[in-house]
Amino acid sequence: MAILDFFRHSVNKRIRHLLLCFPARLTDDPRMQKLLISLLFLFTLSRLDAQNDQTHPNRFSLNGYIRDSLSGETIIGATISVDGQNRGVASNQYGFYSITLDAGVYAIRVSHVSYLGKVIQVDLGHDQSHNFELSPKAAAITDVVVYSKRRDANVKNAQMGRIDLSMSTVKNIPAFMGEVDLLKAIQLIPGVRNAGEGNAGFYVRGGGPDQNLIMLDDAVVYNTGHLFGFFSIFNSDAIKNVSLIKGGMPAQYGGRLSSVVDVVMKDGNVNKTQIDGGIGLIASRFSIQGPLKKNKASYILSARRTYVDALIKPFLKKSSSFYGSGYYFYDLNTKINYRFSDKDRLFLSGYFGRDVFNFVNGKRSFKTYIPWGNSTATLRWNHVFNRRLFANTTLLYNDYKFRFSATQENFEIGLSSGIRDGSLKADFDYYPFPNHKLKFGGLTTFHKFVPNVVTGRQDSTVFKPNNEGVKYAIESGVYIQDDWEISDKLKMNYGLRWSSFTQVGPYKKYTRDNDGNALDSISYKSLQTVRTYSGFEPRVTLRYGINSTTSVKGSVTRNLQYIHLVTNAGSTLPTDLWVPSTYIVKPQISWLYAAGLFKNFKDNQYETSLEVYFKDMKNQIEYKEGYTPSLTDPEREFVFGHGWSYGTELFINKLRGRVTGWIGYTLSWTWRKFADLNEGLRYPAKYDRRHDLSVVVNYEQNKKWKFGAVFVYGTGNAITLPERFYFINGVLTQEYSRLNQYRMKDYHRLDLSATYTPVPKKKRKVSSYWVFSLYNSYSRLNPYFIYYDQEGSAQNGDLKVTAKQVSLFPVIPAVTWNFKL
Repeated sequence: MAILDFFRHSVNKRIRHLLLCFPARLTDDPRMQKLLISLLFLFTLSRLDAQNDQTHPNRFSLNGYIRDSLSGETIIGATISVDGQNRGVASNQYGFYSITLDAGVYAIRVSHVSYLGKVIQVDLGHDQSHNFELSPKAAAITDVVVYSKRRDANVKNAQMGRIDLSMSTVKNIPAFMGEVDLLKAIQLIPGVRNAGEGNAGFYVRGGGPDQNLIMLDDAVVYNTGHLFGFFSIFNSDAIKNVSLIKGGMPAQYGGRLSSVVDVVMKDGNVNKTQIDGGIGLIASRFSIQGPLKKNKASYILSARRTYVDALIKPFLKKSSSFYGSGYYFYDLNTKINYRFSDKDRLFLSGYFGRDVFNFVNGKRSFKTYIPWGNSTATLRWNHVFNRRLFANTTLLYNDYKFRFSATQENFEIGLSSGIRDGSLKADFDYYPFPNHKLKFGGLTTFHKFVPNVVTGRQDSTVFKPNNEGVKYAIESGVYIQDDWEISDKLKMNYGLRWSSFTQVGPYKKYTRDNDGNALDSISYKSLQTVRTYSGFEPRVTLRYGINSTTSVKGSVTRNLQYIHLVTNAGSTLPTDLWVPSTYIVKPQISWLYAAGLFKNFKDNQYETSLEVYFKDMKNQIEYKEGYTPSLTDPEREFVFGHGWSYGTELFINKLRGRVTGWIGYTLSWTWRKFADLNEGLRYPAKYDRRHDLSVVVNYEQNKKWKFGAVFVYGTGNAITLPERFYFINGVLTQEYSRLNQYRMKDYHRLDLSATYTPVPKKKRKVSSYWVFSLYNSYSRLNPYFIYYDQEGSAQNGDLKVTAKQVSLFPVIPAVTWNFKL
């Protein structure tokens, strides 16, 4: 009893001290109070458990790396478990693992869904290191496929809403115009909906496109689309792994409300030189990777380019008014790494991509040139301090630019905008005790926001309008989280993140009258604070195992988002502007509550889950009614309101056998309420979709032929339409409905693919395969937008106004030849 009294007094004392340290606006929130108290209670229990573990000195650690036996690539998310015990760990993003056990002899099993499992006997009488090399299942020569004992992460892990997609899975999905696209594959997951016909943009659980944190080797990607969003920037040949987290976001991630898409590039083959490529109807790809120093250093270089401009050019005569017009995009991914030892490894990776659009009208002496794109660079240092502590330090740079220039005779005009970041982050994985895995770290980012900057010239006269100024900000965050296996049945992932955002100078803040005219101003010097926001973001996920194949999970997360993308379009476009939180624009805040039942069948051959969620979002941003784009600061055109979303998600995934694939279904509602919009009444958000269904089927007939099919169905988009037409002073005027009161027709299509892999009698240096695909196989005319056409005239009394639908894509066949040597 004395121990319990001491423990209770200690916890109560810490809670009082903790609450006194927090701002009153946080601790006055009952939800925040309960979560902070719960988290402190859990960390205190964890500490007591750790002290108890110190009474067992005969415990030792086994650590090392999990690698691909053919390429030497580290394997993310491999499970290292102990036979006969319900205990194990997963390799981290760099393939590192560490597990602590009592002294003894153990059968250590390593498994991954894409690799053949491996078991070794370990006599753990002292700390040991052991690296595992797993063979890919696709490379297994024998006809008898050996599967790892279990793939039960769906049931065993405390993580909710996480989907890991291997690139082999993504490549099996029928592709739009033959271009493999991981973002379009993500759209087939329940809870994720596409932004429109053929578009790589997506919305997650009622959130906007800017509420998704998309990273390439830890560098944030601000614009993910080529060809105005119809293709993503990610070249499948350069990607190793992609993870989607749409619920129960761990504390290591921050800055967005809805989801995380974590894309990891390949490191490069350390054993031999390998060349991959593909030739399609609109684009070609080429990748080369290999060792710089065998088993020590490797590289990868991957490039992709479209050639629609080159195909069209021969058909445009030099005498044509449009000669010189064209469009293309290209990507370049590169990465090198050097392994100094098993304790130190250095990585340098980069991405550079551009879209370029040229239009020429010779008759009117008009030319326009529009380039836009992303650049990222990542420098990472992995260091193993000891068998239980792994660190990764990262230096990041990313830059998104959009530029528009037009010339007509002796008149020129230019427009540019963008965002540039520089970041420093450190992350630590600590494995202190058998049932705990701690992760902690921090991040600081310096942002530079460039608004629409316009310049012009007429003959020798140069125009420089009074453009809005560049804005600067510093965003920081620190976090700690613990993956705690309380018992065989109970597991918890809980953490706490603190983030801050400071708008800094140079900056000039204006005081304006009701008409927007500047009355006075305050100037801020470089790095001088203009406005600071900060807050705590608690994250808790709990899993309870009903039996070995069934579990229930629940999670509560709070997220803050300090930078925003406000757009009139349905997806991110190159002209969209990212804006920071300022003295006018407040951070977006969300609370996400989720619960689910997870069940596996037939020795984990089938994964199933049923999740429900509710998301509450504050400080949502839209443009005011009647907004038209201009050169003024866009934040002067914003209105702010409240949003919420709720729904149910069903997921059935077949993992093994000749027929694989999944069914995903979402039933959801998404609402917005703004005092300055829709007369203050709630309305369906443009991301609202009542029903969303995806069916993915892959069939392997034999070694030569594989077939794939995707069927998607979704409730039509919510839109605002004119309800009445009348004349005012002879001008036809429209009276619109309330916001998003109507729906377009439901969306559905069926995509098909067939993959043919020749099987030569003799082994050849070059292997290849053909992919034949049909997008929208039954040529469904899905609505893209609706416009109103006028026929006749009012003077003759036969004026007729008719709504007409515009559809983009009928059936589109494609063929791609892929090779490897």
